[in-house]
Amino acid sequence: MNMRFTAQARKAVVALTVVAGLAVGTAACGGGGGDDKKPQSSSSSSKAGGSQPEPQEGQSEEPLAEMKGPSGLLLQITSAVRDSGGFVTVNGQMKNDGSEVAVIPLELSGNETEIMNNGRSLGGATLVDSKSKKRYYVLRDTEGRPLTTTGFSTLKAGETIDVFLQFPAPPASSTEVTFQLPLFPSAVVKISG
Repeated sequence: MNMRFTAQARKAVVALTVVAGLAVGTAACGGGGGDDKKPQSSSSSSKAGGSQPEPQEGQSEEPLAEMKGPSGLLLQITSAVRDSGGFVTVNGQMKNDGSEVAVIPLELSGNETEIMNNGRSLGGATLVDSKSKKRYYVLRDTEGRPLTTTGFSTLKAGETIDVFLQFPAPPASSTEVTFQLPLFPSAVVKISG
């Protein structure tokens, strides 16, 4: 009889754990059906107020830098943020400002075999800290993949994609760096954070 009671108690504990996990998962996802079907535009999210993260609102402001590349490509850098882990994350948008489909040049991936083996990316980008006289390359994960936007080969006319690049952080005394990407002009970018 004691084993039967123990088995029933285990089943009850497992059932209670599953129900609690589902309740937490539903609460974490917001629980409101249909919210994930259509993304809110930035104008409606700023009207909503509340305590939502604001990276999109920051991106709608004047870009830190704007660079025109080949085939009508336009790169706008919207932020360069230093984080406590010793990294600088550069965010922006790549847009096809031309009237035809733009093929993303292979040169943007850089010329390092390890990065090129992982497909098209922005792995050829660098940050130059003229104050410290150092150049910082895009970071890679443990498998050699660049910590940047990857997997895009073309952009339709007028199409825009969000991009990011992660670099080692220059010393805290360096607040401005030069962003370089092959086939694009260089641009001075201010680091925040």
